[in-house]
Amino acid sequence: MTTSSRPVLEKTFDPQAFEMRWYRLQEESGLFRPESAGAGAAPFTIVIPPPNVTGRLHVGHALGRTLEDVLARWRRMQGRAVLWLPGVDHAGIATQMVVERDLADRTGRTRHHLGREAFLALCHEWANARRHDILDQVRRLGCSCDFSREYYTLDEPRSRAVRHAFCALYHQGLAYRDSRMVNWCPRCATVLSDLEVNHVESSGKLWSVAYPFEEGGGELVVATTRPETMLGDTAVAVHPDDERYAGLVGRRVRLPLTERLIPVVADAMVDRAFGTGVVKITPAHDPNDFEAGRRHALPSVSVIGFDGKMTEAAGPDYAGLDRFEARKRVLADLAVLGLRRGEKDHVSAVGRCQRCDTVLEPLVSLQWFVDVKPLAAKAMAAADAGEVRFTPESWKKTYDEWMRNIRDWCVSRQLWWGHEIPAWTCPDGHVTVPKPGEDDPAACATCGSPKLERDPDVFDTWFSSWLMPLSVLGWPRDAADLRRFYPTDVLVTAFDIIFFWVARMIMAGVWFDGRVPFRDVFIHGLVRDEKGQKMSKTRGNVVDPLEMCDQYGADAVRFALAVLSGTGRDLPFGTTRVAGSRAFATKVWNAARFAIGMLGEGPAASAVDFPTLSTVDRWILSRLSATAAAVNASLEAFRFDEAANALYAFFWSEFCDGYVEMVKQVLRDESLPAAERAKTRAVLQRVLLDSLALLHPFMPFVSCEIREALNGDGADLPRLPYPKAVDGWDDPGAVEAVEVLRAAVTRVRNLRAERGLAQTVAVEAGLEVADGPLADTLRASAGLLSHLARLSSVTIAPKVDLPGAFHDAIGHAGLVVVLPARPLTAEESARLGREIASIDKEREALERKLADESFLAKAPPAVVEKTRRQLAELAARRAKLSGNLAGVAPA
Repeated sequence: MTTSSRPVLEKTFDPQAFEMRWYRLQEESGLFRPESAGAGAAPFTIVIPPPNVTGRLHVGHALGRTLEDVLARWRRMQGRAVLWLPGVDHAGIATQMVVERDLADRTGRTRHHLGREAFLALCHEWANARRHDILDQVRRLGCSCDFSREYYTLDEPRSRAVRHAFCALYHQGLAYRDSRMVNWCPRCATVLSDLEVNHVESSGKLWSVAYPFEEGGGELVVATTRPETMLGDTAVAVHPDDERYAGLVGRRVRLPLTERLIPVVADAMVDRAFGTGVVKITPAHDPNDFEAGRRHALPSVSVIGFDGKMTEAAGPDYAGLDRFEARKRVLADLAVLGLRRGEKDHVSAVGRCQRCDTVLEPLVSLQWFVDVKPLAAKAMAAADAGEVRFTPESWKKTYDEWMRNIRDWCVSRQLWWGHEIPAWTCPDGHVTVPKPGEDDPAACATCGSPKLERDPDVFDTWFSSWLMPLSVLGWPRDAADLRRFYPTDVLVTAFDIIFFWVARMIMAGVWFDGRVPFRDVFIHGLVRDEKGQKMSKTRGNVVDPLEMCDQYGADAVRFALAVLSGTGRDLPFGTTRVAGSRAFATKVWNAARFAIGMLGEGPAASAVDFPTLSTVDRWILSRLSATAAAVNASLEAFRFDEAANALYAFFWSEFCDGYVEMVKQVLRDESLPAAERAKTRAVLQRVLLDSLALLHPFMPFVSCEIREALNGDGADLPRLPYPKAVDGWDDPGAVEAVEVLRAAVTRVRNLRAERGLAQTVAVEAGLEVADGPLADTLRASAGLLSHLARLSSVTIAPKVDLPGAFHDAIGHAGLVVVLPARPLTAEESARLGREIASIDKEREALERKLADESFLAKAPPAVVEKTRRQLAELAARRAKLSGNLAGVAPA
C-alpha cells in the first residue's frame, strides 16, 4: 500500500470505527487457522473451556479468553502453527431447565406431555439457535480462534468419543452400576456428583429424642438435625469405647412413632462428643449411615422419595407430606408422646444444588459409577514427573490432595438432554454394554434375549467435557489433528473448576492416550467488582464485558483484564479500570498521529545504525530492546500482568512522555543537518512499529489500525515476527544520562508548580556530576535539557556554586536550581526538617560503626571505605538541605 492510499488516523479515537472491520478481515483471510503458518511450523494448541450454550459471555469468560488470545497471537507472531479451538457445551441440566421453563411459560405443558423425542427436538432447536450467539460474543472480544474447527459437546464426533470412553471403562471393569447413596435434587429430579453440591453453613436445631428400651426400664437419647428421617431408622449406634453405654450393645429400643424395634450397635464412626454420643442409623438417608448399614447388615427403609415427599414406608400419618412439613409433624407428635428431650441451636453444612439451590436429599439410587482411582494414580504420577505443570505451583498441592481422596464418580443423570448411556437391559435384568467401536447390541450378551431396553439416563455433562482435548482433536479416531496438535500446550482456567474439569481431563488423557492433555495449566483468579466483592445480580454489581466493549472498545477491556490478571488472585474489575485502559489506547493513538505527522509522506525511513545515533535515540532503542525482552520473559512465565505493565510503562512514560517530547525539536528544526533528522525519523518509526507489534497480542485492533496508517502493513501485523531483544541495542551510559536528564526536567517543573510559578519562567540550574562519561554525555545534551526544562543557563560540573540555589539529588547527580527567593512556608520547613532529621539518624549510625574498633579490625577494607563514603555523601546532602532551610527558599 502506498502512503497516499493509507488510512488517516482521525483526531478523535473511536475504536468502534475499526475493531470489527479488522477482526472480519483477519478471520476471513484464514489467519486464525494453523495452516497459515506453513507445514513445517511447530504447533501451539489451546482449547477453550467451552461456555454453556445457555449463557452469555460474562467477565470470567472474558478474562480467560483474553489471556488465551494473548498467548495465541504472541505464539503466532513467533512463527508457531497456532490452533485455538473454540466450542460450546451442551450444558445438560442447565439447558433442560431453561427449555422446560420456557415450554411451561409458553404452553403450560411439561416435557412429559411432549414425550422424549419431541422434547429433545425442542432442546436441539433452542441450543442451535444460541450456539453461534455465544461464539459471536467470543469474536467481539477479538479472539483469534479457528472457527472452522468449532466443536459442540453434543455433536456426532463428541458423542462417538463419549461412547468409546464409557464402553472401554466398562469392559476394563471400571464403569459399573450399583445402588449407592447419592446426592439427589428433588427439583431437578436428578442425581448430582459431589462436585455439583454447594455446602452452605446453615443455622438450625439439634433435637434430642428418647428411644425407650424394648423391655422398659430406661431409654437412649439420640441427637438429630433431621427428625423426619428417624422414621427410616434401622438401628442406633454408640462408640465401642464409650463407657457410658457399656453393656447396651445388642439390646433393642423402640423406634418412636412406629411399631418397630431396632438394635443398638457399636460403631467407631460415632463421635462421642456429638450430642449424647448416641446416633440414629438411617441407611437410606445418610451416606455415613449407608456405610454403617452395610457393615452391620441392617435393612434400608426409604421414607423420603425422589420427589422430596414422605413415602408409604414413613407410615400413614406422614406419607405424602413434604419432607420439611413432615419434620414439623414428627416433632409435634414426639412432644405429645413425651419423647422430646430438648433442643439447641446448631450450625451445620447443608448440601444444596449448585444449579437451583434446592436442599439436596441423600438417597439410595441405582446409578452408573466410574472407579477413577486407577486413573487418578496415573494422573498424579504424570504431574509428579513434571509432565504437566501448574502455575501458580501452589495449585499442584490442591490437585494432589483431591486426587488422593478421590471417590468413585457418579456419571449418570436422570435427564433427557445429554449423551445417552450406551447400556441395555433385558427382561431378566442382564446389562449389555457394547465393546468400543461396536454397534448397538441386537441381543442380550448374557442370555441372548432380543428384548432389550436402553438405559433412560444420560451422562453427567462433565463426562463429555473430561474427554477434551482428545475428543475435539478427533479421538478415538487416528485423526491428523490429533497426531499433530496433541498434547496441547496450555490450559487457561479459573481455580473453581480444577476438580470438575482440569483433574478429570488429565485422568482421561493419561488413561486413554498415555499422555497428559496439556503441558501447562495456568490458574487465574476470579473476577470481582472494584470493591473486591463477588459479582451478583442481587448486588447489582455485575459487569457485562460486551457492554464494556461497546462503550470503551475491546482493546481497552482486554488490556484492563491482562493488567489485573496476576497469578491466582481475585481481580477487582470495573469501569474505572477499563476507562484507564481506554485512556492508554488514546495515548497510543495520539502518539501515532504525531509520529505520522513527523514522518511525513516521503519514502520509508532508513535502517537504524545504532552506534551512530544520538544519545536520546540510543536510549529509546535500549529501552525498547529491554522491554521486548521483559515482555517475552513474562509471557513465557504466564505473567500477563507484568507483560502488560511493562508495555504500558514503556509506551506511556518512556516513548510518549519521554522520547516523543525530546525529539520534537530535532524533527521540527530544519536548520539541523538532514542526515541527523533522518536518523531520528528512522528511530521514531522503528520504535513505534515495534511497540505496536509488542502491543498487538493485547490490543489487536488499534495496533493494526495504526500500523496500516503508519506502514501499510496492518493486515500483516498478526503474522509478523514478534519483537525481541536486539543484540547491540544496549547502551547503559545513554540510559543513565537520559534518565538523569528526564529526572532533572521533572524536578524543575515540579519545583515551579510547588511554588506557583508558570512553567514559562526561565531559571538558572546546574547538575553536579563527577567528571567522566556521564558528565560528558550530559554536557553534550545541555541544549536539550535547557529546552525541556526552560532553563536560562545550565552548568554541569563536579561542583556548581549558585548563590541562594535549591539543592536536591537525582540519581547519581545533584540538582541545583535558582528560583526567585521567598519565605519558606511552614509545610516546606517541616518537610526539610524531617529530611535533615532522617539524615542525622543515618549519620549517627554510620559514625557509631566507624567508631567501633571491632568493626574497623574485622570488616574488609572495601566495606570500611564504602561506609566512609556513605557518611561523606550524607554530610554533603545535609549541607545542601540546610542551605535550603536557611530562612528563604526559591519562590
